[in-house]
Amino acid sequence: MMRMFVGLFAVLLFGQTALAEVGEDGLHKKEWFTVTFKDVAEDIQDAKSQGKRLAMIFEQRGCIYCRQLHEGPLSDPEVAEFIKSNFVVIQYNLFGDEEVTDFDGTALPEKEMAKRWGVVFTPTILFMPEKVPEGDNAGRASVATMPGAFGKGTTLDMFTWVKEKGYESDEHFQKYHARRIQERQKSQ
Repeated sequence: MMRMFVGLFAVLLFGQTALAEVGEDGLHKKEWFTVTFKDVAEDIQDAKSQGKRLAMIFEQRGCIYCRQLHEGPLSDPEVAEFIKSNFVVIQYNLFGDEEVTDFDGTALPEKEMAKRWGVVFTPTILFMPEKVPEGDNAGRASVATMPGAFGKGTTLDMFTWVKEKGYESDEHFQKYHARRIQERQKSQ
């Protein structure tokens, strides 16, 4: 009852729900996350067929930073709409047992695949390339990694940088982000 009251208060005060929905697995959820069989090569192809990119987010039960990401940037209408329009987002549980299939056909539980891909922090978002690289795994093949919960500007800039293929340019993400901050300040 208290949680419902707090949620209603947040809606009245801020105009949007501040509490993130939590699934049976204890992970925060967004209705626009995609549920798949967690075959990375197939998921990249599915995203490509929709004209989108694949982003894989690792979270864990009770993660306060995951909650901050869900209640902050992922609940912001501008950020959520940009992501939904340009990315297929698949959620992984850092300590989960669901089977995941990597590019090379290796199938492991989520928690073992997280180790294989070098994911040690939640939330961590891995941005996948448009084409599956031969003989590589998704951790090494990712074109960018976003480790942690950042604010609206950083989150939006990272997704935009990946969409624009900034990783193929000479402009490092940090320089891109600094430029975007200056542009936003000038337009205010």
